[in-house]
Amino acid sequence: MSEEHIKGEARTEFGKGAARRIRRENKVPAVIYGHGADPIHLTLPGHETMMALRHGGVNALLEIDVDGKKHLALTKQVQTDPVRRVLEHVDFVSVKRGEKVTVEVPVHLVGEAAKETIVVTDATVIEVEAEATHIPEYIEVDITGAEAGTQFLAGSLTLPKGSTLLTDAEVLVVNVSEAQSQASLDAELEEAEAEAGIERDEAEVEVVGESAEDDSE
Repeated sequence: MSEEHIKGEARTEFGKGAARRIRRENKVPAVIYGHGADPIHLTLPGHETMMALRHGGVNALLEIDVDGKKHLALTKQVQTDPVRRVLEHVDFVSVKRGEKVTVEVPVHLVGEAAKETIVVTDATVIEVEAEATHIPEYIEVDITGAEAGTQFLAGSLTLPKGSTLLTDAEVLVVNVSEAQSQASLDAELEEAEAEAGIERDEAEVEVVGESAEDDSE
């Protein structure tokens, strides 16, 4: 994953009032932490930052130019307005080229399992260690033709070159099971109703059905 290039501005005003003023100018307050240095508070262009984060995904890597000095920064936390869906604040961690980082990478399913099966993703992300400039955007799990009873464990996944699995190898990632028939679902419902002490009044069902027919005439 290559980095996105963005020009930022050093931020000297803080507090809610200052943050609101920054957002009114279609900019985003942000901060870069890491490597034992003091946090770098900055302001980023709103639209460019949004597009960079969308392109790079949850682990977007940005090269941010602040007053002529470039900072390689890995996205750690993004705050978004729940209504307007605009960026409110972004936290980055400073990284160096060649440095190994620990990240959570999304799991993407490809293909279709066998007919009459249900596919459940038990783990939506996998933790891996990767070089900062080569973080995979996602981990593919090919379920093409998978029969009921097939399980994909973390240790069986194919990781991109240079990535090391940190999640326990025995963690269940995807489970393929047999789809239940309608008869089976009805039987489970009747069993659950019986355990709860609910009894079906067949005579009442018939009367209601007849009444509905009369009304339709």
